[in-house]
Amino acid sequence: METQRKAPIGRPRGFDVDEALEQAMRVFWEQGYEGASLTDLTSAMGITRTSMYAAFGNKEDLFRKALERYTEGPASYGARALQEPTARRVATALLNGSVWATTRPGCPAGCFGVQASLAAGDPGRNAREALITWRNEAISLLRDRFRQAVDEGDLAPGTDPGLLARYIMTVANGIAVQAASGATAEDLQLVADMALRGWPPA
Repeated sequence: METQRKAPIGRPRGFDVDEALEQAMRVFWEQGYEGASLTDLTSAMGITRTSMYAAFGNKEDLFRKALERYTEGPASYGARALQEPTARRVATALLNGSVWATTRPGCPAGCFGVQASLAAGDPGRNAREALITWRNEAISLLRDRFRQAVDEGDLAPGTDPGLLARYIMTVANGIAVQAASGATAEDLQLVADMALRGWPPA
């Protein structure tokens, strides 16, 4: 008599975790942390709430994972920009990347890191603080790169690396807000170009 085979322990999930996270990222990107309901998220991910909790944790955990995915994906132009050989080329790559990432066809308009924090009330405090940390880290990395440029003589000795970094990031964030409001890539590229016209001399 044939014995019944037992189901394997640790059965693999019946969905693509990577694709589910991609969809969650897009929902948060488009709707913000508070605007994205669990129903919106699970519907886009194609999974049940139980599966979402098992794979990603609660909504806040999922948001943090989605932010990491955004940083390593659509926003990866920031890390690449820091590798440019001159400070001006760093700033140019960063602003051009912001225009590209916030107006790219097939993706939500604007920036995940800006959109997701707008109009966030008390329930979204932790998500908002995570985004503040995320943006501050970006400014710190840019400040350090500009400080290196001053040390190397690529920027004038009197240049304030922190102020220059905050200026460039403020323009980049402004580009993202304008993109979310419907501004075109062409118009925003003109803004990026204008911001660089007053670049401090070496």
